[in-house]
Amino acid sequence: MKNTFNGFSPATIDFMWNLRLNNNKPWFEAHKDEFIREFQTPMKALGREVFERVVAKNDRGFIHKVSRIYKDARRIRDGEPYRANLWFSIEKPVPENAEWTGTPVFWFELCPDDWSYGMGYYAAKAETMTNFRAMVDENPKKFEKLISPLEKQDEFILEGDEYKRRKEPQAKISEKATEWYNKKSFSLIHKQKNGKELYSADLADRLVKGYEFLMPFYDYFIEL
Repeated sequence: MKNTFNGFSPATIDFMWNLRLNNNKPWFEAHKDEFIREFQTPMKALGREVFERVVAKNDRGFIHKVSRIYKDARRIRDGEPYRANLWFSIEKPVPENAEWTGTPVFWFELCPDDWSYGMGYYAAKAETMTNFRAMVDENPKKFEKLISPLEKQDEFILEGDEYKRRKEPQAKISEKATEWYNKKSFSLIHKQKNGKELYSADLADRLVKGYEFLMPFYDYFIEL
């Protein structure tokens, strides 16, 4: 497949920092061509290429979305109408009137000072995590097998708030599995400071490889 994404550039990072410092309509309108050229266009190209490569091997009814630079007018409380970051997601469509925050998604996000990608929930529902714990209790070996590859890699770490009152597994599980058991929500995430990795088309390869590693986790959690 011919690459459509050729990398971001230092100008991308400069634009994000300048927008953070000049988050107002007059400045943005004067630099809108720069936004389209240096930020929006490469982000859309990256999202499209990664999505097409992922679904070519993992056809699960996925769609992909790229965030808008404009904040929702109903949620502008800081007087800043624009986001200084953009992201794309790969996910299954949610039913009408359902909250997308309660389903697992793959994502990539670029901010002025760092970038991240991974798979997980923005905010899993309490019911979802209750079902997860029941699934672990019912078949702990299946879950232990699922998470075992994490010990052999250093790309992703587990993040997520934990319950203040510790949840006690009904089955005997490892300490690593117990970390998951006590999460209110979770993400498997890689985050690093902005640098030369962003300026190469190889970034798409890295995301595709990472998402393929995370696909078994997605399959497990989408059942919930």
